[in-house]
Amino acid sequence: MSDAFTTRVLHVATGSRERVVDLTDDCQTFLSEAADGRDGLLNIFVPHATAGIAVIETGAGSDDDLLAALHTLLPADDRWQHRHGSPGHGRDHVLPALVPPHATLPVINGRLELGTWQSVCLVDTNISNVNRQVRLSFLG
Repeated sequence: MSDAFTTRVLHVATGSRERVVDLTDDCQTFLSEAADGRDGLLNIFVPHATAGIAVIETGAGSDDDLLAALHTLLPADDRWQHRHGSPGHGRDHVLPALVPPHATLPVINGRLELGTWQSVCLVDTNISNVNRQVRLSFLG
């Protein structure tokens, strides 16, 4: 495959609690090797039915606010048709409709083009699946 398209899979241990995991440094490390100073696009994809990718501010409480908002929108109770797994697990399968499993972002001169407070994050509310894969793909 040509160097115009490069891909790598990250393995992320999210643990047994709901998490927002900042992947920005991992994305930039990948781009340092894959983009080699070129312009292009970075696609971030999580191949799981119960996780998503968000571009949000982290570290100032927004990540906790996101989890709180998801609790309000998607309560972990017995209302869900999808019932296997931990209590309320059906909500985890609705999560990707609100926090999609992918994002495509611009890369300029080999660097991820984010706003000042933006970070690329894995959003995982499924406490039953503690290991995630995230595919990073650069096209440039």
